[in-house]
Amino acid sequence: MAQRTRIAIFTDGGDWHAGRLRRAFAALGADPLCLSLADCRFEIGTGAGGLFLPGFEDGLPSGAFIRTIPGGSFEQVTLRLGLLHALTATGVAVYNDARAVERCVDKSMTSFLLDRAGVPTPPTWTAETAEGARAVVRSEARPGRPLVLKPLFGSQGRGLRLVEDEAALPPPEEVEGVYYLQHFVTGLTEGWRDWRVFVVGGRAVAAMIRHGTSWRTNACRGARCEGVTPTGELAALAVAAAHAVGAGYAGVDVIRDARGRHLVLEVNSMPAWKALQKVSAVDIARALAEDLLAQLPEVTPLRTAARPASVVAGG
Repeated sequence: MAQRTRIAIFTDGGDWHAGRLRRAFAALGADPLCLSLADCRFEIGTGAGGLFLPGFEDGLPSGAFIRTIPGGSFEQVTLRLGLLHALTATGVAVYNDARAVERCVDKSMTSFLLDRAGVPTPPTWTAETAEGARAVVRSEARPGRPLVLKPLFGSQGRGLRLVEDEAALPPPEEVEGVYYLQHFVTGLTEGWRDWRVFVVGGRAVAAMIRHGTSWRTNACRGARCEGVTPTGELAALAVAAAHAVGAGYAGVDVIRDARGRHLVLEVNSMPAWKALQKVSAVDIARALAEDLLAQLPEVTPLRTAARPASVVAGG
């Protein structure tokens, strides 16, 4: 590179993932800087080009990696997504861009896009009224075959509950006025397990089986993680799911039902990968950095033979 390419890493605090990304971009010859979207703003009609990003006062970055978007009020989140849309409009390569983030953070839109693209996913209903949710439960749920009630916006298994009858439905204020209900998937074997597949640039680069201590199989809830090589149907399904939502990279959650079919549960546009990295020989941060840099026409990433990380069970 004749000139170091500057990359903005949007993160809410200097977490493990931001550190890995910073080192990966630097190793490829780029100049990364971590900042929060909460500290950015529009500056219209001031001669500043319309946007202010701390650390980029003399010009916008060539690329932006979206690790996290800080939570906040509806207005604050709208502003932060607007900033990402504006960066894309100015020619900055945003990864993932605001459109993909919006599609994935809204589980109902994710389900809609998966189904529309022909990607198998469990039957799902979304309703704003308690009566609408009760009608779904009366029709679809029964003892031994519950529905899963999920927050429309949520991650890491927070707020999930099983619903077998109308009495198990919470009042609207406990679900922010939206009931997102999905068939509970029973697997082929005893116990609870699913797959997290990490997709980068149209390839499934890493995967793990999560053996849960309960039906919520998130690593942060104590699941035992087992690294696997993503191949065949599992890889193809994850890649198709990421493509359906327009994500350049994604963490795709896949489960196998009692008939042996693989179904996509969720697509995460800002996935964590700390647990996955512990059981994968692939340097995930480097794969992400290479893919973003490859989208910049003036950049040729410095590709060197990566030393495989040791594979350790757990995470």
